[in-house]
Amino acid sequence: MISSLRGRLIYSEKDYIIVECGGVGFKCNVSLNTIGKLPKLNSDIFIYTFMSVKEDAIDLFGFFSLEEIDCFKLLLSVSGVGPKMAIALLSEFTADRIMLLIASGDSKSLTAASGVGNKLAQRIVLELKDKVGTSFSVANASEISAVGNASVATNSKEAISALVSLGFSQSDAAMAVSKFDSSLSTEELIKLSLKELSRQV
Repeated sequence: MISSLRGRLIYSEKDYIIVECGGVGFKCNVSLNTIGKLPKLNSDIFIYTFMSVKEDAIDLFGFFSLEEIDCFKLLLSVSGVGPKMAIALLSEFTADRIMLLIASGDSKSLTAASGVGNKLAQRIVLELKDKVGTSFSVANASEISAVGNASVATNSKEAISALVSLGFSQSDAAMAVSKFDSSLSTEELIKLSLKELSRQV
C-alpha cells in the first residue's frame, strides 16, 4: 500500500498529477482543492495517497492535507460512494465544509457535487452524521451548525436564525457566523456575516 509520495511534481492536469519519485512517475487522481494548493511544476512535493485496488484497475489518489484524506476515507465508508465520487465532493467543497454540511444535516448542498443526487446526499448525511463529531474536529462543526445547541452563544444562534430566515442555508449561515467573535452583538454578527456571504456569491 502506497500511503504517501515525496518527489518532484512533473505534470498537472485538472484532475490528476504525476509525481516523480526515484525516476518513477506516479499518477495520482486529485481534487480541485488539492490542485489549487500545488507548487509550481518541477518543485518538490509531498502528498498523502490512497491506493484503490480493483480487479481491472489500480488507482492512486493524492491529497494535500491529512484532513482531506481523512474526509475521503470517511466518505468511502458510505454505501454507494466510490473514490471518484468522493473526489468529486472534495472538488466541490473543502473537507471542513463537507463535515459542516453533514453535521448540520444539509444534504441539499451536497448535491452541488457532480454525480451526487438527492438520495445519495441524504444517505451520506444519515450514515455519517453521528461519526463526524468523533472523527473530526472541524471548528466544532456540530456545535456551530446546530442552531438549537445550548453550548452555542445566544448571539450566534440568533444571528444564524436571522440569516436562515433571509434565505441562506443553515450550514452557510453557521460557517459565516463562526468566523466572528460570538461576544459581538447579534446585529453586528449579522452585518459581518452578510458581508462574508456576499463575497462567496
